[in-house]
Amino acid sequence: MLRLPTFDVHRPASVAEAIQLLALHGRKARVLNGGTDLLPNAKLGMTALDHAVLLSNIPELHGITEDDGEIRLGAATKLAELAVHPVVLARLPALAHAAGRIASPQIRNMGTLGGNLCLDTRCRYINQSELWREALGGCLKSHGTECHVVPGGQGCVAALSSDTVPVLIAYGADVAISGWHQGQVTQRSVPLAELYDADGTRHVRLNDFEIVVGVRVPCPAATTRIGYRKWAVRNSIDFPLVSVALRLTTDSAAKVTGGMLVVGVLGPRPRVLDLLRFAGRAIDGRLGQDLGAWAFDRCRPLPNVPYDAEYRRERLVVEVRRLCAQLA
Repeated sequence: MLRLPTFDVHRPASVAEAIQLLALHGRKARVLNGGTDLLPNAKLGMTALDHAVLLSNIPELHGITEDDGEIRLGAATKLAELAVHPVVLARLPALAHAAGRIASPQIRNMGTLGGNLCLDTRCRYINQSELWREALGGCLKSHGTECHVVPGGQGCVAALSSDTVPVLIAYGADVAISGWHQGQVTQRSVPLAELYDADGTRHVRLNDFEIVVGVRVPCPAATTRIGYRKWAVRNSIDFPLVSVALRLTTDSAAKVTGGMLVVGVLGPRPRVLDLLRFAGRAIDGRLGQDLGAWAFDRCRPLPNVPYDAEYRRERLVVEVRRLCAQLA
């Protein structure tokens, strides 16, 4: 039986107090809200957990509001609420769909948006018991010196399997971050696509003692179409093995003027492809075929998560075609 290690739980009432606790306890502290990712990883010995800073009691991290053409989503918003909230359904339907496909109702009732954005990377060589990893000799992410996915590789290529990240990148979201510097609370905002690094051992570009406090999403124009699809072995519980978000901007004649294709579960950060080369095209089956072939040429899944990498590459083409058909 896998058991949780003993750890202390801290219940701050504000973002400032939470950040001060992180600064006080250093790398021995982790932020905790739903715990659907952190606690299983702690059981596996993948994450050191001596102090848990609980964020669920901080009012400023909750809520979904619309103001001046922008949707603001609190980091502590439950995934279940994100999937059914009327503002999200009306303004960001692809996000509601993605949130509603995550795991299971029980997990969506516990998991949060901030946790899904900061989801730890996954790999078939790390998401195992500590005994299993010791027998293998570890890896770059687990006290070893070798990547078993890319032998001789210098960086960890464990995959980010978040459902909300690709679609929020397609929506052009910014992430709001609070931190602690020289005794004061600091605030900054970055495009979500820039939050992630190519190194799977620390793929979220947060400085020490920083936390994600929310997301700001501009309401898309009526001429913008955004959708999301993922493929997993089962329709529930499982993490995606391929995920695709597609943004198509159009003119008054419904011809493509630009957009982006965001592909997840390739590595530690999503792959973002600009679609300006498809400007002037109609959104039809031929466009879906060409988008799929283009994605096939530019995206090469690695054997970092379960299932055959080449099949996942073929499946990527299928999901791109189907998503384009949905947006037609």
